[in-house]
Amino acid sequence: MSAIPTTPVVVESPRGRFLRRFTGPWANRVALLVLAVWFIAAIAAPWLAPHDPLTQNIDGRRLPPFSDGHLLGTDTLGRDTLSRLLYGARVAAQAAVTSVGVGLLGGLVPALLAGLLRGWWDAVFSRIADALLSFPPLLLALAIVGVMGPNLTNAMLAIGVVFVPRFFRVVRAATLAVREETFIEASRSIGTPTHWILRRHVLPNVLSPLAVQISLAFGFAILAESSLSFLGLGVQPPDPSWGSMLSEGRAAWFYTPWPVIVPTVTVVLTVLACNVIGDGLSDSVGREKGRV
Repeated sequence: MSAIPTTPVVVESPRGRFLRRFTGPWANRVALLVLAVWFIAAIAAPWLAPHDPLTQNIDGRRLPPFSDGHLLGTDTLGRDTLSRLLYGARVAAQAAVTSVGVGLLGGLVPALLAGLLRGWWDAVFSRIADALLSFPPLLLALAIVGVMGPNLTNAMLAIGVVFVPRFFRVVRAATLAVREETFIEASRSIGTPTHWILRRHVLPNVLSPLAVQISLAFGFAILAESSLSFLGLGVQPPDPSWGSMLSEGRAAWFYTPWPVIVPTVTVVLTVLACNVIGDGLSDSVGREKGRV
């Protein structure tokens, strides 16, 4: 008898399934493109900017887009809008990375300890997180910046403090779920040190929900930095920021709307892209977990 031909079965790895599900929706691909453009603009701003973002030209102020070598026009002081927009991307990226880093530094380790050890660790850290969560985020950031002084560094630290209880809650909940797994009990039964369990068993299993929270925090950090700069508590003039560009252009909104429209659209698109990425990660991770 002749052998029956069989089709080889290709086993897709979990990473491959996640990438296929995440990159499948067109909205996720567009959001990735927007964030890639943002990061490239932030890194290459000194080479991409056609003019010095701080140079004023009173004779060429409030020029409309596509006029006299200014692709997006000029503001009320004659500064090139595109150049300031590109340098504002650097400020937004710096604020997002630094504030998220501060939030992770302050919330990750306490959350791992509280979720794994429970007891007084969990009671103390959870009460501190509850106290921080009781304040509205922007109000807490405004209070911190008001005490420490208005500048970009203090604004980033303030936003980072706002993120600490949120990262704590997400990581603690994921750690509590992992804590009940059999392999954790097996590691404890053979005398594995706590720091080894945290690093090798718990942390890799909480990275998925943590990645979702990080992507959402990036969008909030950009929005918060723009809000603080708009109020004069973040980046100080004449340095460019998307929020300060809005503040400077609102006085002549009815006469020259482009200095307000351009940074507004940029902030909306960037924050929306971060939120779409967060939703995409949440959907992909959730579907992956549902099949395990």
